[in-house]
Amino acid sequence: MYHIAIDARIISSSTGRYVERLLHYLEQLDRTNRYTILVRAKDKQFYRPTNPNFHIVVADYADYSFAEQLGFKKQLDELGADLVHFCMPQQPILYRGLHVTTIHDLTLLKTYNSDKNWLAFHLKQLVGRGVFRWVSHSSQAIIVPSKYTEQDLLSFTKAARGKTYLTYEAADTLALNELKPYPEPLGDFILYVGQQSDYKNIRRLGDAHQQLLTHRPELKLVLVGRKNAAAQRNEAYFQKQGYRNIIFTDFVEDAVRDWLYANCRAYVFPSLMEGFGLPGLEAMQYGAPLVSSNATCLPEVYSDAAHYFDPYDTNDIARAITDVLDDDMLCDTLVQNSQRVLARYSWEKTARETLAVYRAVLRAAKLKDRNT
Repeated sequence: MYHIAIDARIISSSTGRYVERLLHYLEQLDRTNRYTILVRAKDKQFYRPTNPNFHIVVADYADYSFAEQLGFKKQLDELGADLVHFCMPQQPILYRGLHVTTIHDLTLLKTYNSDKNWLAFHLKQLVGRGVFRWVSHSSQAIIVPSKYTEQDLLSFTKAARGKTYLTYEAADTLALNELKPYPEPLGDFILYVGQQSDYKNIRRLGDAHQQLLTHRPELKLVLVGRKNAAAQRNEAYFQKQGYRNIIFTDFVEDAVRDWLYANCRAYVFPSLMEGFGLPGLEAMQYGAPLVSSNATCLPEVYSDAAHYFDPYDTNDIARAITDVLDDDMLCDTLVQNSQRVLARYSWEKTARETLAVYRAVLRAAKLKDRNT
């Protein structure tokens, strides 16, 4: 029996869905090894294990902080796990124990969010570049969610060569009987769900939507997500431009979000950069035709279940949305294709492949010990 620690400090974030689903299925798949799940204090009750071999321990250290580098390292050293899985690149760079790292994408290194302090963000980006390189060097294995991310990482640093393991993510099987209508009448609408950082490309989506109003004056664009600083900046931009029919929902419960998925005319994903693109798969589960950016990993993940556009070209975004709204046959084809695409992805498969990575790393370390 091995002792495996999983750094789950991001479990309640948007990326944390990966961690939560991984843990959910690892509990079912592995009844042999002992697991310590490291979370922030605020998330101590967020995830409650059902497998007696899984235990929660608080590790309340901020990302890319001195406390993370010193205090978290000390905690890990004292924990003495046979293997640590860092579910994001942020980690104590001086930690010398056996470890695996998941790198979801290189967004931190390649984008800028205008809602952040310019100097602070670029300092964080500079630190991040060093951390990514060191993590690629020090990790025994690196888990990536797409071939695009794998190639992007290998282009960034040679240290990742021979260490990458592709484990696609997935979308949960959603419960259609748990839908709750949006509290205000919407009529026809197109939908986006998620963060609104600059690289998500929401302003071009809004620009394209306004073009559509020439022929569809009642069509709404619904943007689902917390009204944080980035969303507020986008809302102010649209108001300044005099745009209409754009709705910022702020936070909505899952049942309302899923009703919006099920009732939109199309789900539009305009992102300039992604490591996997989970919201598009969630939209597919509710039969929403998907209109997507052709950037980075998205064609790899969505295949022929999406109608694509150039995310830098507002006219092309409007063209692709119009194609889907006007062509019932195209919509039907996208929805039919989505069922085949969805069948490729499974969180259980993600967990099974991740467990195989753990076992391979532990086996290699054991063999190395025997030969020394």
